[in-house]
Amino acid sequence: MDFPERFLQLDQYPIHEPGSEKFNAVVAAAKKQLSVHGYAELPGFVTPEGVAALVADAEEGPPHAYRSSGRGTAYLAAPDTTVAANHPLGTVMPYAVRALPYDAIPTFSPLRQLYETSALTSFIAAIVDVGPLFPYGDPFGALNLAVMAEGDELQWHYDQTDFVVSLAIQSALAGGDFEVVPNTRTAQDEHFDDVANILGGDQENVLVLEMTPGTLLIFEGPNSLHRVSPIEGSRLRHVGLLAYDTVEGRMGSTALRQTRYGRTEPRSNPPLEWSSL
Repeated sequence: MDFPERFLQLDQYPIHEPGSEKFNAVVAAAKKQLSVHGYAELPGFVTPEGVAALVADAEEGPPHAYRSSGRGTAYLAAPDTTVAANHPLGTVMPYAVRALPYDAIPTFSPLRQLYETSALTSFIAAIVDVGPLFPYGDPFGALNLAVMAEGDELQWHYDQTDFVVSLAIQSALAGGDFEVVPNTRTAQDEHFDDVANILGGDQENVLVLEMTPGTLLIFEGPNSLHRVSPIEGSRLRHVGLLAYDTVEGRMGSTALRQTRYGRTEPRSNPPLEWSSL
Protein backbone atom coordinates (compact mmCIF):
# COMPACT_ATOMS: atom_id res chain seq x y z
CA MET A 1 0.00 0.00 0.00
CA ASP A 2 1.17 3.55 -0.72
CA PHE A 3 -0.36 4.74 2.56
CA PRO A 4 2.04 3.72 5.34
CA GLU A 5 0.83 0.46 6.89
CA ARG A 6 1.79 1.69 10.35
CA PHE A 7 -0.87 4.39 9.98
CA LEU A 8 -3.69 1.82 9.86
CA GLN A 9 -4.97 -0.53 12.57
CA LEU A 10 -4.54 -3.56 10.33
CA ASP A 11 -4.89 -6.02 13.21
CA GLN A 12 -8.40 -4.71 13.78
CA TYR A 13 -9.23 -3.82 10.16
CA PRO A 14 -7.22 -6.12 7.86
CA ILE A 15 -8.10 -4.40 4.61
CA HIS A 16 -4.97 -5.89 3.06
CA GLU A 17 -6.27 -9.45 3.59
CA PRO A 18 -9.53 -9.67 1.61
CA GLY A 19 -11.30 -12.97 2.05
CA SER A 20 -9.63 -13.74 5.36
CA GLU A 21 -11.77 -14.74 8.33
CA LYS A 22 -11.10 -11.46 10.16
CA PHE A 23 -11.72 -9.36 7.03
CA ASN A 24 -15.05 -11.10 6.44
CA ALA A 25 -16.08 -10.66 10.09
CA VAL A 26 -15.32 -6.91 10.02
CA VAL A 27 -17.23 -6.49 6.75
CA ALA A 28 -20.21 -8.45 8.09
CA ALA A 29 -20.37 -6.33 11.25
CA ALA A 30 -20.18 -3.10 9.25
CA LYS A 31 -22.87 -4.29 6.82
CA LYS A 32 -25.15 -5.07 9.78
CA GLN A 33 -24.63 -1.55 11.15
CA LEU A 34 -25.52 -0.10 7.76
CA SER A 35 -28.67 -2.16 7.39
CA VAL A 36 -29.93 -1.36 10.91
CA HIS A 37 -28.80 2.22 11.43
CA GLY A 38 -27.86 3.58 8.01
CA TYR A 39 -24.25 4.08 9.04
CA ALA A 40 -21.19 2.02 9.95
CA GLU A 41 -18.62 3.44 12.37
CA LEU A 42 -15.07 2.06 12.33
CA PRO A 43 -13.36 3.70 15.33
CA GLY A 44 -9.58 3.63 15.49
CA PHE A 45 -9.30 2.83 11.79
CA VAL A 46 -6.24 5.10 11.65
CA THR A 47 -3.58 4.79 14.36
CA PRO A 48 -2.64 7.69 16.66
CA GLU A 49 0.57 8.07 14.65
CA GLY A 50 -1.44 8.21 11.46
CA VAL A 51 -3.85 10.77 12.91
CA ALA A 52 -0.91 12.97 13.92
CA ALA A 53 0.43 12.82 10.36
CA LEU A 54 -3.01 13.63 8.92
CA VAL A 55 -3.43 16.58 11.29
CA ALA A 56 0.00 18.00 10.49
CA ASP A 57 -0.80 17.73 6.80
CA ALA A 58 -4.34 19.13 7.11
CA GLU A 59 -3.19 22.15 9.08
CA GLU A 60 -1.27 23.35 6.00
CA GLY A 61 -4.38 23.35 3.82
CA PRO A 62 -6.78 25.97 5.26
CA PRO A 63 -5.15 29.06 3.67
CA HIS A 64 -5.91 27.48 0.28
CA ALA A 65 -9.46 26.30 1.07
CA TYR A 66 -12.44 27.93 -0.61
CA ARG A 67 -15.26 29.00 1.72
CA SER A 68 -18.83 28.59 0.55
CA SER A 69 -21.68 29.87 2.67
CA GLY A 70 -25.31 30.88 2.45
CA ARG A 71 -28.71 29.50 3.34
CA GLY A 72 -30.10 26.26 1.99
CA THR A 73 -32.92 23.78 2.38
CA ALA A 74 -32.76 20.25 3.73
CA TYR A 75 -33.25 19.03 0.16
CA LEU A 76 -30.29 20.95 -1.30
CA ALA A 77 -32.67 22.69 -3.68
CA ALA A 78 -34.13 26.17 -4.02
CA PRO A 79 -36.84 26.87 -1.42
CA ASP A 80 -40.41 26.23 -2.52
CA THR A 81 -42.21 29.56 -2.26
CA THR A 82 -45.67 27.97 -2.63
CA VAL A 83 -45.66 26.19 0.76
CA ALA A 84 -46.23 27.48 4.28
CA ALA A 85 -43.38 29.36 5.91
CA ASN A 86 -42.52 26.52 8.30
CA HIS A 87 -42.79 23.73 5.68
CA PRO A 88 -39.48 21.86 5.23
CA LEU A 89 -39.47 22.47 1.47
CA GLY A 90 -39.45 26.22 2.11
CA THR A 91 -37.29 26.34 5.23
CA VAL A 92 -33.75 27.65 4.73
CA MET A 93 -30.90 27.31 7.22
CA PRO A 94 -27.35 28.67 7.30
CA TYR A 95 -24.33 26.74 6.13
CA ALA A 96 -20.63 27.56 5.87
CA VAL A 97 -17.70 25.27 5.12
CA ARG A 98 -14.29 25.46 3.51
CA ALA A 99 -13.18 22.77 1.09
CA LEU A 100 -10.00 21.68 -0.62
CA PRO A 101 -10.68 19.60 -3.74
CA TYR A 102 -8.82 16.52 -4.92
CA ASP A 103 -6.80 18.36 -7.57
CA ALA A 104 -5.36 20.70 -4.90
CA ILE A 105 -4.36 18.03 -2.36
CA PRO A 106 -0.61 17.37 -2.69
CA THR A 107 0.77 14.12 -4.00
CA PHE A 108 2.52 13.37 -0.72
CA SER A 109 -0.48 14.14 1.47
CA PRO A 110 -1.24 11.08 3.63
CA LEU A 111 -4.96 11.73 3.07
CA ARG A 112 -4.47 11.50 -0.70
CA GLN A 113 -2.31 8.39 -0.31
CA LEU A 114 -4.99 6.72 1.79
CA TYR A 115 -7.72 7.53 -0.74
CA GLU A 116 -5.61 6.13 -3.59
CA THR A 117 -4.99 2.85 -1.74
CA SER A 118 -6.83 0.23 -3.80
CA ALA A 119 -7.24 -2.05 -0.78
CA LEU A 120 -9.38 0.63 0.86
CA THR A 121 -11.61 0.93 -2.21
CA SER A 122 -12.14 -2.84 -2.20
CA PHE A 123 -12.87 -2.81 1.53
CA ILE A 124 -15.50 -0.07 1.16
CA ALA A 125 -17.01 -1.94 -1.79
CA ALA A 126 -17.35 -5.10 0.29
CA ILE A 127 -19.22 -3.19 3.00
CA VAL A 128 -21.65 -1.18 0.86
CA ASP A 129 -22.20 -4.24 -1.37
CA VAL A 130 -23.50 -2.49 -4.48
CA GLY A 131 -21.09 -4.07 -6.93
CA PRO A 132 -17.62 -2.90 -7.99
CA LEU A 133 -16.63 0.56 -6.79
CA PHE A 134 -14.31 3.06 -8.42
CA PRO A 135 -12.71 6.21 -7.08
CA TYR A 136 -15.02 9.04 -8.14
CA GLY A 137 -13.85 10.33 -11.52
CA ASP A 138 -14.32 14.02 -10.81
CA PRO A 139 -10.97 15.81 -10.23
CA PHE A 140 -12.64 18.12 -7.72
CA GLY A 141 -15.06 15.91 -5.84
CA ALA A 142 -13.19 12.61 -5.62
CA LEU A 143 -11.47 13.59 -2.39
CA ASN A 144 -12.06 16.65 -0.26
CA LEU A 145 -10.53 18.01 2.89
CA ALA A 146 -13.43 19.76 4.62
CA VAL A 147 -12.30 22.52 6.96
CA MET A 148 -14.67 24.18 9.42
CA ALA A 149 -13.81 27.14 11.66
CA GLU A 150 -15.65 28.91 14.46
CA GLY A 151 -19.22 29.71 13.42
CA ASP A 152 -19.20 27.33 10.45
CA GLU A 153 -21.93 24.68 10.24
CA LEU A 154 -23.82 22.45 7.82
CA GLN A 155 -27.59 22.73 7.88
CA TRP A 156 -29.94 19.78 8.31
CA HIS A 157 -30.04 18.04 4.94
CA TYR A 158 -30.33 14.82 2.97
CA ASP A 159 -27.49 13.65 0.74
CA GLN A 160 -27.90 13.29 -3.00
CA THR A 161 -25.54 10.31 -3.21
CA ASP A 162 -26.21 6.79 -1.91
CA PHE A 163 -23.41 6.87 0.63
CA VAL A 164 -20.58 9.05 1.92
CA VAL A 165 -17.26 7.92 3.40
CA SER A 166 -15.61 10.28 5.85
CA LEU A 167 -12.49 10.17 7.97
CA ALA A 168 -12.37 12.22 11.15
CA ILE A 169 -8.99 13.97 11.38
CA GLN A 170 -9.36 16.74 13.98
CA SER A 171 -12.28 17.81 16.17
CA ALA A 172 -13.22 21.37 17.07
CA LEU A 173 -12.84 22.49 20.67
CA ALA A 174 -16.64 22.38 20.93
CA GLY A 175 -19.54 21.91 18.54
CA GLY A 176 -18.97 20.39 15.13
CA ASP A 177 -20.98 17.33 16.13
CA PHE A 178 -22.28 15.03 13.40
CA GLU A 179 -25.97 14.74 14.26
CA VAL A 180 -28.36 12.37 12.50
CA VAL A 181 -31.95 11.19 12.69
CA PRO A 182 -31.90 7.79 10.98
CA ASN A 183 -34.54 6.82 8.43
CA THR A 184 -36.39 10.13 8.52
CA ARG A 185 -38.10 9.53 5.19
CA THR A 186 -38.93 6.70 2.82
CA ALA A 187 -39.60 6.46 -0.89
CA GLN A 188 -43.30 6.41 -0.05
CA ASP A 189 -43.48 9.13 2.61
CA GLU A 190 -41.42 12.30 3.17
CA HIS A 191 -42.73 12.62 6.75
CA PHE A 192 -42.76 16.40 6.43
CA ASP A 193 -44.29 16.89 9.90
CA ASP A 194 -41.44 14.99 11.55
CA VAL A 195 -38.87 16.87 9.50
CA ALA A 196 -40.46 20.20 10.42
CA ASN A 197 -40.18 19.30 14.10
CA ILE A 198 -36.49 18.49 13.73
CA LEU A 199 -35.81 21.70 11.84
CA GLY A 200 -37.68 23.52 14.60
CA GLY A 201 -35.35 22.16 17.28
CA ASP A 202 -36.81 18.82 18.35
CA GLN A 203 -33.88 16.74 19.64
CA GLU A 204 -35.79 13.64 20.78
CA ASN A 205 -34.56 11.29 18.05
CA VAL A 206 -31.26 12.98 17.24
CA LEU A 207 -28.17 10.78 17.51
CA VAL A 208 -24.68 12.26 17.86
CA LEU A 209 -22.04 10.14 16.15
CA GLU A 210 -18.65 10.32 17.81
CA MET A 211 -16.34 11.64 15.10
CA THR A 212 -13.25 10.84 17.14
CA PRO A 213 -10.08 11.42 15.10
CA GLY A 214 -9.12 8.23 13.32
CA THR A 215 -12.73 7.05 12.88
CA LEU A 216 -13.86 5.99 9.41
CA LEU A 217 -17.60 6.49 8.88
CA ILE A 218 -19.67 5.04 6.06
CA PHE A 219 -22.99 6.85 6.02
CA GLU A 220 -26.11 6.41 3.92
CA GLY A 221 -27.59 9.91 3.85
CA PRO A 222 -30.39 10.03 1.23
CA ASN A 223 -33.08 9.12 3.79
CA SER A 224 -31.54 10.16 7.10
CA LEU A 225 -31.63 13.84 7.99
CA HIS A 226 -28.26 15.03 9.31
CA ARG A 227 -26.16 18.09 10.02
CA VAL A 228 -22.89 19.37 11.51
CA SER A 229 -23.61 21.63 14.48
CA PRO A 230 -21.95 25.07 14.69
CA ILE A 231 -18.22 25.09 15.40
CA GLU A 232 -17.08 26.71 18.64
CA GLY A 233 -13.53 27.73 19.53
CA SER A 234 -10.33 28.39 17.66
CA ARG A 235 -9.39 24.83 16.68
CA LEU A 236 -10.33 23.85 13.14
CA ARG A 237 -12.44 20.79 12.42
CA HIS A 238 -10.84 18.64 9.69
CA VAL A 239 -12.63 15.78 7.95
CA GLY A 240 -11.58 13.86 4.86
CA LEU A 241 -14.42 13.09 2.43
CA LEU A 242 -13.67 10.08 0.23
CA ALA A 243 -15.94 9.63 -2.79
CA TYR A 244 -16.62 6.46 -4.76
CA ASP A 245 -18.93 5.53 -7.61
CA THR A 246 -20.32 2.44 -9.28
CA VAL A 247 -19.61 4.09 -12.65
CA GLU A 248 -16.00 4.66 -13.61
CA GLY A 249 -15.10 8.21 -14.66
CA ARG A 250 -18.34 9.96 -13.75
CA MET A 251 -18.03 13.76 -13.33
CA GLY A 252 -19.76 16.36 -11.19
CA SER A 253 -21.47 19.44 -12.58
CA THR A 254 -19.77 22.70 -13.49
CA ALA A 255 -22.25 24.61 -11.30
CA LEU A 256 -21.35 22.50 -8.27
CA ARG A 257 -17.65 23.09 -8.86
CA GLN A 258 -18.14 26.84 -8.94
CA THR A 259 -20.29 26.87 -5.82
CA ARG A 260 -18.16 24.55 -3.72
CA TYR A 261 -14.64 25.34 -4.93
CA GLY A 262 -14.82 28.76 -6.55
CA ARG A 263 -13.53 27.58 -9.93
CA THR A 264 -14.44 25.15 -12.69
CA GLU A 265 -11.17 24.22 -14.40
CA PRO A 266 -9.05 21.56 -12.67
CA ARG A 267 -5.32 21.78 -12.23
CA SER A 268 -3.32 19.87 -14.83
CA ASN A 269 -1.36 18.10 -12.08
CA PRO A 270 -1.70 17.90 -8.30
CA PRO A 271 0.86 19.94 -6.35
CA LEU A 272 3.83 18.23 -4.77
CA GLU A 273 3.33 20.18 -1.54
CA TRP A 274 0.94 22.73 -0.08
CA SER A 275 3.36 25.59 -0.59
CA SER A 276 3.24 25.17 -4.36
CA LEU A 277 -0.48 25.92 -4.56
